[in-house]
Amino acid sequence: MENLEMQVERVEQLFESQNLEELAEYLNELNISDVEELIDELPEHAALFLEVLSLNRAVNVFRILDFPTQERVFKKLSPSKVREIINEMPPDDRTSFFSELKGDVVKQLIIMLTPQERKEALSLLGYPEDSVGRLMTPDYITVKEYWNMARVLDHIRRYGNASETIDVLYVIDGNGKLIDDLRIRDVLIAKEDAVVGDLIDNRLISLKANDPQEEAVTVFRMNNRVALPVVDDQDIMLGIVTIDDILWVANEEYTEDMQRFGGTEALDEPYLDVAISHLVKKRAGWLVILFLGQLLTATVIEHFEAQLATVIALFALVPLIMSSGGNSGSQASTLIIQAMALGEVTLSDWWRVMKREFLSGLFLGLILGTLGFIRIATWQSFSHAYGDHWAIIGVVVSLSLVCVVLWGSLTGSMLPFLLKKLGADPASSSAPFVSTLVDVTGLLIYFTFVTLLLSEVHL
Repeated sequence: MENLEMQVERVEQLFESQNLEELAEYLNELNISDVEELIDELPEHAALFLEVLSLNRAVNVFRILDFPTQERVFKKLSPSKVREIINEMPPDDRTSFFSELKGDVVKQLIIMLTPQERKEALSLLGYPEDSVGRLMTPDYITVKEYWNMARVLDHIRRYGNASETIDVLYVIDGNGKLIDDLRIRDVLIAKEDAVVGDLIDNRLISLKANDPQEEAVTVFRMNNRVALPVVDDQDIMLGIVTIDDILWVANEEYTEDMQRFGGTEALDEPYLDVAISHLVKKRAGWLVILFLGQLLTATVIEHFEAQLATVIALFALVPLIMSSGGNSGSQASTLIIQAMALGEVTLSDWWRVMKREFLSGLFLGLILGTLGFIRIATWQSFSHAYGDHWAIIGVVVSLSLVCVVLWGSLTGSMLPFLLKKLGADPASSSAPFVSTLVDVTGLLIYFTFVTLLLSEVHL
């Protein structure tokens, strides 16, 4: 079996010899994923690859490319090949591709579609962006309650090729209203004279066309389905959404969440395809906000500078306090954002989460506070760095750590709830943002304890 390096070498040899027939034969024998990798390695030949591939394979390769590559390739394809590909593409993949293009380009492509394909494309593009309707395909198999298995199987043989999947059949009434779904496994093991109505269990799960795509991801995750039907407000069946599209949406969501959690706006394109100016624009906003937050940190330190000057050792412990609070907040925020994404936590769970994080933060603070006291005691035994009142300083640091870690846990866990309540993305409560917020408030807590210490004890 050839590896990628050998495949690239073979393709380059065929290009040099200008043997397009042999190139077409070679590419048509490769796996679809292998051709995609060749396009990544030899982007300058991508359009020619699609030109020489059989139409079915060209479509299957094109649909798994990322959008920037799709756009580049389309600009270099012949008009006839463009027409063939967009008419042969599955409706859901075509809708996703059209949704990324500029309006004038979409208009030109829609003109190339056959009347039937044009009608489907315009219908799907009519749904709101990021809605389930943009993901669905109208290619599915429906059956009637009174059909027997022999008729169902004959129907599948006649129309199964044009369907996105035959794993699940959909039972509708005479008006197109969805009644239930039926798995192909149940059809295959049933007797020929059994009727559809005897096999359905009336435990239908469906999606609404205007539902957010994120909601569809949650429904798929909770119900372990390969496809789900899409209906309108009257339960009239409109199409189906398949697991491959849901996986794509889930991957997009995860990527956006990770970018936001890292303290940047979500990128619309792969990193290497983003212009430097666009990259700067995406990152600058959060950096400015975080910079202003750190200015508050500097202001707090300046405000307490006189008190800290009396005991330099207390100032040396500032990074310890700041990092502990920021780390605990980032941990809590990460856990809650992940739980929200998986549907494990909803807005109504905020009180339960607060109680759990209060206890977790308290115990974590006690652990770090104890370690902080041990650290001061150990250093004191070797260098007497903290003077005669080292034990009091140790207690102040320990109490500060307990309070800061507790505060960080509560802040980090509650911020995603607040953002979701306000209609924002919980992932926007990024680790840098939580860390900066807890840094400022954590310093106030620490310096408050220090001020109390200095007012009671002459150091």
